[in-house]
Amino acid sequence: MPTRTEARADGPPLFGPGSQFDALFDDPRWALAMVRATVLEAAHPQIGAALTDNSTFVAHPWRRLRNTFLSMRRMFGADEEVRRREAARLNRLHARMAGSDALGRPYDAMDPGARAWVTATLFESAVTMFRMSGQPMAQETMERLYAEFLAFHASMGDGPGHLPEELHDFWPYFDRTVEEVLADTEAARVILYRLFDHLPVPALLSGMPTLWAAGRSLAGPVIGTLTVASLPESYRRRAGLPETPGARTLMQGAYVAAGLARFLPDGWLRAEAVIELLSLSPESDDPRVRAVTGLHERVKRAGALLRLVAPFAPAGGEPGPVPAAGGPARTGGTEEGVRRSAEEFFREVLDQTGDGYLDWPDLAAMARELATRLDLDEPEETRLYQAFADWWRELQTALDTDGDGRISAGEYAVAVPSLAGPALVRVAEVLFDVTDANGDGTIDADEYRALFRTAFHRDDSAAGGTYTRAAFVRDFLSFMSARRRTTTYDPLLADG
Repeated sequence: MPTRTEARADGPPLFGPGSQFDALFDDPRWALAMVRATVLEAAHPQIGAALTDNSTFVAHPWRRLRNTFLSMRRMFGADEEVRRREAARLNRLHARMAGSDALGRPYDAMDPGARAWVTATLFESAVTMFRMSGQPMAQETMERLYAEFLAFHASMGDGPGHLPEELHDFWPYFDRTVEEVLADTEAARVILYRLFDHLPVPALLSGMPTLWAAGRSLAGPVIGTLTVASLPESYRRRAGLPETPGARTLMQGAYVAAGLARFLPDGWLRAEAVIELLSLSPESDDPRVRAVTGLHERVKRAGALLRLVAPFAPAGGEPGPVPAAGGPARTGGTEEGVRRSAEEFFREVLDQTGDGYLDWPDLAAMARELATRLDLDEPEETRLYQAFADWWRELQTALDTDGDGRISAGEYAVAVPSLAGPALVRVAEVLFDVTDANGDGTIDADEYRALFRTAFHRDDSAAGGTYTRAAFVRDFLSFMSARRRTTTYDPLLADG
């Protein structure tokens, strides 16, 4: 007799086309549901502590979003081998996230109860999104979706007993966890009140920072308010979250409006395609980037024409020059200028978690992002992590002058001229080896795009359109030691 996590031969599939989740993935309402689920995950003390210490969702939210959607697509896809491989990758990633929170309480990203809660929030938020849209799920549909999420949870390798096997037992479990486990964590507060107000411009729109900032200043508080209104009332009350008058009505209206977008022509709102487009570098040779770049140029020309027609400067004078996106401010060659450039590099590249310091979770996040881009398996992934771990020990020995186990921007800026030590050279060499997928001793155009997600622009490399080991190591060292910022390397670790 088949279990709840096995597809029946005469029933709908649990994964891939024809599954309930596959129909949800490109539903515009799913974006709102994902934000809600993420807050509920972050409110779990174990998950919240792991996010605070290890996640890049504050400093690099677009990257985190893209990787999350890609992972979910793999985990809910029809190919069993792809699911197995992705589950193994996620388990390796989570196994590296353990420690203690600010109060000394231990956390472990492999904790089975916490992992079950992640699955529970995704399922419950999907059900809530339909209810908020005025289209409650039919019982049969809900049962199918719950069976799919149970199968997803089982595919991660977690044994039974952490999630109820039957849907009617799920709701008491969910309410009990909300009442007895969830807390007003720092991670949940950051998502609600900081993330959307400071959301960085996506790579593709980096040439329009003013327009992005204006839209963000309006949308950020609204998204936070809508998300708060959608959370369980008991959690809102215990966490002291404000109840804005009319927010629940506005929230339901947002779900209804997002639901209407699903009637657009097929392909217009494919979630994966939209996120992939926003993540592309302006230097990419993707034809979609050229279209956006052309639109940007027309906007710039229209702005220039407007300034000619209305020559009077606004009150407060003409704004000063803005540094080019992705590059350091032009501060000259003075000692103060070098220090300011180093501190900017520290903030944009090295401080991956956005907490103001450099420590092991920041370098682990770099290794994680590079391994994800290159889709590495063992043992290449472990080699890359080990190289970054060795670099962290070298940095800690050289720069942690006060012995607090982390490096401040000031400590880094003082020592920036001497950062390209043997361990960083080893990182560059290992990264070259794992990028060179065919092992021919060079990085070709396809391997280059896998790492940089942009066109091949190596005019000064070896003949034949390849990137040699010596050239790669030299450029990587120049970038990671803050000696030279480039439009090629900036998107590697500095993109939002």
